[in-house]
Amino acid sequence: MTRSAYAATVTVSVLLAVGTLGGCGTVAERRDDVRDTAAVFEKALSDKAYDRVCAVLAPPTVDELEQSSGSPCPKAVSEESLKPGGGVRRTDVYGNQARAVLSTDTLFLSHFTSGWKVVAAGCEPRPEEPYQCRIKGG
Repeated sequence: MTRSAYAATVTVSVLLAVGTLGGCGTVAERRDDVRDTAAVFEKALSDKAYDRVCAVLAPPTVDELEQSSGSPCPKAVSEESLKPGGGVRRTDVYGNQARAVLSTDTLFLSHFTSGWKVVAAGCEPRPEEPYQCRIKGG
């Protein structure tokens, strides 16, 4: 397993295993915040406003993206050719971790002091294995 595949596996496994601990606000408020962040990410992606996409990405995800591509985040995101995932169909919040299931994509998010940030995008489920994500943090 490659380093990035291992990192994605560990990240997604941790996200799915975390119980509902901590976090500010009610579960409904946190779900709404996750839904709003996912919608901002998707709107920026559909507008090809890659600087706005990067503003919604978690710092470790920006770092990984820039290091692996050798380009600044907006250019690296554009090179991924990530397609917008559509509307948010469902959100699951696990303490400070969340998953937003879109029409054709799944996003994973974490809560930071600055709010919810996308840690992985372009994620596809795989039978009996962790999600495979095109953009992810290290």
